[in-house]
Amino acid sequence: MKHLIYFFIVLLSFSCQNTTEMNLMEKQSDTSDDSSRYILVVASCNDQNRKQPLWKSIIENHPSLFIWGGDNIYADTDDMSKMKNDYDKLWANPDYASFAEKTTIIGTWDDHDYGINDGGVEWEKKEEAKDLFLDFLKVPEDDIRRNREGVYTSETYKNEKGSIKVILLDTRSFRDSLKPSSNPDWIYDVWDAAHGGTILGTEQWRWLEEELKDDTATFTVIVTSIQFLSYQHGWEKWANFPNDVVKMKQLLKDAKARNIIIISGDRHMAEISLAEIDGMDYPLIDFSTSGLTHTYIDSSTEANAYRISNVIKRLNFELLRFDFEHMEVIFEIGGENNFLYEQFVQQY
Repeated sequence: MKHLIYFFIVLLSFSCQNTTEMNLMEKQSDTSDDSSRYILVVASCNDQNRKQPLWKSIIENHPSLFIWGGDNIYADTDDMSKMKNDYDKLWANPDYASFAEKTTIIGTWDDHDYGINDGGVEWEKKEEAKDLFLDFLKVPEDDIRRNREGVYTSETYKNEKGSIKVILLDTRSFRDSLKPSSNPDWIYDVWDAAHGGTILGTEQWRWLEEELKDDTATFTVIVTSIQFLSYQHGWEKWANFPNDVVKMKQLLKDAKARNIIIISGDRHMAEISLAEIDGMDYPLIDFSTSGLTHTYIDSSTEANAYRISNVIKRLNFELLRFDFEHMEVIFEIGGENNFLYEQFVQQY
């Protein structure tokens, strides 16, 4: 097992921000030259009808890549003209429009930009919604996603010192029905193993297996709109389909892809989860971020056996600072005015 480096910066009191503030920009390491670094920002849960105060902070970090993690708008409609107007509202935000002009932006979707809350394979408007989603991301007309079910895809980004392969999963287009819970504190229960069911669907699973055979990238980032590791809450999560969790862990163990990291959203809070997976010689991190415009600030904090950070219930985004020279990633949860809520360093 490779040696782990743990380093946390923890916000002790939200009421003391003026005196204890730690700024993301002040915490950047100076130990590597710029060519060995790569900055990636991820965000999710962005209501186009609310104030969007975090774009200026995101811009100040000068990310090489921005990833939408899902719920990029809140449409929740079968009216595609309304959905298009919702995307137009986001584009009308001058900070986002300016950011998008000079930054590479990719992403996946979740339920609210898919068009229906907690929706899955049954959604009758998914093809129309997909077209608008791809238009929003300015995906070319000849892209394979235009003529294939789902929005899953992958892309590799590199500089002279290293590379990052980003695998964007679609947890909506093929996901089987969820199991309603009789527990008043839960929305959904976990299907038993005999039930089967799938999150990704046959073709996307086959595609993912092939993608994980690629060993050319220095790091591999898998983006899934719902949490993978956390299993002790009653909302949407990979654990609702236990067979798929087993399947994914086996794929990760068998993968030739190097240094795999999972990114998730959806939960209207941010946290870092870490698990030691038998057969992997480094820990698996599930880095959750949500949301850009709203969080459940007064909600209770559910259990998460894999959580290694505080739960952040303020508006947030996440940064991954890749250092190819030292083979480490700095995971940061940031907020308004580049307030630094959490920082964790993992050596690979």
